[in-house]
Amino acid sequence: MVKDLSTLTAFIDGDAYTFNEGDTLLNFIDRHRGRGHVPTLCDAPQLDPYGACRVCSVEVALQADGPRRVVASCHTPLTAGMHVFTESQKVRKLRKNIVELVLTDHPLDCLTCEVSGNCELQTVAAKVGIRKVRYPAGANHLDRKKDLSHAYMTSELSKCINCARCVRACDEIQGQHVLSMHGRGFNAKIIKGLDQSFADSECVSCGACSQACPTSAISDVFFSKSIEATKKTRTICTYCGVGCNLNVATKGDQVLSIQAPVDAEVNHAHTCLKGRFAFKFYNHKDRLRTPLIKQPDGQFKEATWQEAYDHIFTNLTRIKANHGGQSVAGISSARCTNEENYLMQKFIRNVMGTNNIDCCARVCHSPTAWGMQKSFGTGAATNSYEDIEHTRCVLVIGANPTEGHPVTGARLKQHIMKGTPLIVIDPRKIELVPYAKHHLQLRPGTNVALLNMFARCILDAGLVKTDFIKKRCENWEEFEAGLRALDLAELEKITGVSIDLVRAAAIEYASAEAAMSFHGLGVTEHQQGAKTVMLISNLAMMTGNIGRPGVGVNPLRGQNNVQGAADMGCQPHQGAGYYEMADPQVQQRYADFYGVPTPTEPGWKIPQMFDAAIEGKLKALWLMGEDVVQTDPDAHHVRHAMESLEFLVVQEIFMTETAKYADVILPASSFLEKSGTFTNAERRVQRVNATVKPLPGTKPDGQILCEVLQRFGVAQPDYTPDGVLAEVAQIVPFFKGITWENLGENGLQWPVKEGGVDTQIMHQEQFTRGKGHFHFFSWKESTELETHRGEFPFILTTGRILEHYNCGTMTRRTGNSEIVGQDFLSLNPADAQRKGIRSGDIVRLFSARGEVELEARVTDEVKPGILYTTFHFPDAMVNNVTGQGCDGDTMCPEYKVVAADVELVRAGKPKKKQKDGFAPALV
Repeated sequence: MVKDLSTLTAFIDGDAYTFNEGDTLLNFIDRHRGRGHVPTLCDAPQLDPYGACRVCSVEVALQADGPRRVVASCHTPLTAGMHVFTESQKVRKLRKNIVELVLTDHPLDCLTCEVSGNCELQTVAAKVGIRKVRYPAGANHLDRKKDLSHAYMTSELSKCINCARCVRACDEIQGQHVLSMHGRGFNAKIIKGLDQSFADSECVSCGACSQACPTSAISDVFFSKSIEATKKTRTICTYCGVGCNLNVATKGDQVLSIQAPVDAEVNHAHTCLKGRFAFKFYNHKDRLRTPLIKQPDGQFKEATWQEAYDHIFTNLTRIKANHGGQSVAGISSARCTNEENYLMQKFIRNVMGTNNIDCCARVCHSPTAWGMQKSFGTGAATNSYEDIEHTRCVLVIGANPTEGHPVTGARLKQHIMKGTPLIVIDPRKIELVPYAKHHLQLRPGTNVALLNMFARCILDAGLVKTDFIKKRCENWEEFEAGLRALDLAELEKITGVSIDLVRAAAIEYASAEAAMSFHGLGVTEHQQGAKTVMLISNLAMMTGNIGRPGVGVNPLRGQNNVQGAADMGCQPHQGAGYYEMADPQVQQRYADFYGVPTPTEPGWKIPQMFDAAIEGKLKALWLMGEDVVQTDPDAHHVRHAMESLEFLVVQEIFMTETAKYADVILPASSFLEKSGTFTNAERRVQRVNATVKPLPGTKPDGQILCEVLQRFGVAQPDYTPDGVLAEVAQIVPFFKGITWENLGENGLQWPVKEGGVDTQIMHQEQFTRGKGHFHFFSWKESTELETHRGEFPFILTTGRILEHYNCGTMTRRTGNSEIVGQDFLSLNPADAQRKGIRSGDIVRLFSARGEVELEARVTDEVKPGILYTTFHFPDAMVNNVTGQGCDGDTMCPEYKVVAADVELVRAGKPKKKQKDGFAPALV
């Protein structure tokens, strides 16, 4: 027995334990006796208490020998001194009777099934001591038909016990509200949408219902195989920058299924359909399985690894000797681990002797890094996902979280549905718009104009936090003068948004106790992208929304390791740890650390690499995991660059559009076959653990790079994730306290001090740069529109959808293509009528660069004059249309503003189910 009992003490079967304020009886029992000590059916750790099945019933009393009453432990609050009896004869009899009644309307193979783990009801029946059912079955629901209509989701509702765990998962985790309980009494049943099939409903295939269901009444196509697994490995998702934890079930070298860990701090038992289901690409028949060397006739010939390394060594050594190190460049990958990106830039800088190293952060979030460094001193998220629970106002600008960052998007939606006001600044009616209190539907390319209006309205309303500014910021006077000189009426015309709407949203943001902003590529992929990021930073500083819970500026990273690739030095102007390569002291620091001279000549960014290749200055390029021919703008220009190179090396898992131009292809491993770390959008460094061995003939990118470094004479140890991470920690200051061991299962958020002390919230006492710096910028029209708008009257903007990721190299080789199998073009009904276009028609989309054919969707998600499409499918090659315009500070491409036109090619018929966004198609 426990002595010196505190006030927060209660008893379980006579033994005293302390408890936490707000505990339910079940929380208390699970913590001290282990989960499962008290059986449950309707309860799940990721869901709110429900109290429907009563299987978790216990007896409680205020005194040990006092009168007892039976309660459901899952939702009954605990009070000090309470006595809980978990195994009394009364509750054991009650539980057994409840489970027997449930089994009368359930397939009775639960009692005889030899395959354990597929049905929680089987486990509960065994625990309460049921060997047979005394009650006659009578009327039941065992004839309900299976639903096998969906690529991933299935249902067999004859197994349903009406616990509503699936309904609650759909509501509480995803916030999609697809599932509901219909009918009363004996006729009650689970329905999807308006009693539809999974395929016809608005299900987003997150799988939360499948993971929650205790009887497999709702399941997925992989779950039945998961019970055969002999091992489960925890790793990190390879798709967006949320950084979801995954539990991967395997048997031998076969991945059977993926579930979401309940204790994951990032995703809390939740994933999107990509993380949970889109993994079958890992052993797809199209995987590259041997090195390939291009022959004089243009055909690829299989080679050994040694032959490939020798060929690379010979050609790169020759090119460097004849043309200098500046004639060689590398493009690293935000899909690869921190360790692999670090080794890539190490090879380019230390062996090739050039700063010509870049990564895909250039084409997505380089304006974020640049802009936030200028404002705050650090180009990364100021806060954590956890802060969503503490914010009192959410600003989403130029991002579509529910499609591009689905788990964070669902978390935002849950918080907003509870009453937190949402402001959306976006040219489209994204899925979050119906939940928004304010939607500022601006013209693409006018972010700077609108944010200047927004800031001016805060100033005029007297909501500026002057004390915060005086204490922690600088250059306010210049910014204030710029705001006061604005012509608001003119900006209203430019943006297409009423000043009254802007004022209401601005006051909402500035008046909130804590306001948190999220931005994405709709901010960065513009000619004034970095300037927009600095203006968002201005908003946070002028309202004091920095350095505390529930506030800050938080970029939503598009790829799983965009943050990490930049952290590791895969950019020409900054090395590992964001040290400026032009600084002589930094050059000496790197030279001392690596023992070789550091390159001093400025490096080329990706667009400059392409131009240099066409001009004959860049002779050789090494690409790791990037399909630039499909994903970079003005694809004709990129193809010309690839054709102009003398030597191209590509590390890939598939024969991509870019790999077709390679002289050497090195077959790499997928994320499921490698170990290392990814850094997510909240600066969380997490362990990636190999779940299966690499496919025969392939190697992890880290191992390839170590072997290449060794082939070039560098004393590089063989690849181990902990070994390379230890090297990184010596040169990257904010990784100083990170070790492979102390990352644990949930990782650490950098900067990490020695001893593993990490940082959830940045800039709490002062900014990294000292004082936060205000900037003022006037709006400027996009050069693209100034040059081409007369000939091409529409503005095309591009983005992603939930089902596919970037160029679709991975997702197109999974069941996701059964859900969405092509790119669509969205246009407003007024434009469609004027052009004689209907949903389902094939249209020609064209610009000054080229043309593509797409299926049209007529929808009011876009305003008149605006077009929208995605770029996931190589048969469409949408980037044939996009241009070479870019952010003036970072050369991030201006994907979001393209002067274009559209015309009917031939009439068509819309497919049964189409999707390229939230709004429905209008025929």
